[in-house]
Amino acid sequence: MTATGRTGMQQGRAKLATCLVLMLGWVALLWLLEGVDVITGGALDTFGIQPREPSELVDVVPAAFLHFGFGHLAANTLPLLVLGFLAALRSGIRRFLAVVLLIILASGLGVWLTAAPGSNTAGASGVIFGLFGYLLVRGFIERSPLDIVIGLAVGAVYGSILWGALPMTAGQVSWQAHLFGLLGGITAAFTLRTRPHPALSSPSLPPLN
Repeated sequence: MTATGRTGMQQGRAKLATCLVLMLGWVALLWLLEGVDVITGGALDTFGIQPREPSELVDVVPAAFLHFGFGHLAANTLPLLVLGFLAALRSGIRRFLAVVLLIILASGLGVWLTAAPGSNTAGASGVIFGLFGYLLVRGFIERSPLDIVIGLAVGAVYGSILWGALPMTAGQVSWQAHLFGLLGGITAAFTLRTRPHPALSSPSLPPLN
């Protein structure tokens, strides 16, 4: 193996390790916060989003890191870890963080605008739906065969979650967080793409005589 090949492998392993550490750290933070919430008798639940209250806009970001019980968090942990790892690995850390921020804002603001009066919404599921949408369409936007395959695999494994983004979803599920998170992820795939869309490219000018 050439020195260039060894360097490439080392860089690839370093990127894998960085993405894995990032996602494990994120998940660990969520579990730590839920532990604090339980110990304090649900004190952190006040950072959930209550719709159409101006003072609640500051909770749009914190709400994505909080959950209503360990069962709620456990259900979100594996898909967040898997989808987040894939998105970070294929996008790079800086772009991944921008994608997540856009998803959190889209999901949280969507909840703030449309959720039922008197409700309190928190959880990482909006981010999960956003990462799902991002990975699903990113390969087609970037025209990357590998990312298309990843998107199709993600769709095959997690495609059933789309039912949770429909208004007919009953119970304690926030379909608003899911739907707007999904739309945020798709929007992020377009706005943060690495290759310019042909229709948006500047036309070449003829040379001056």
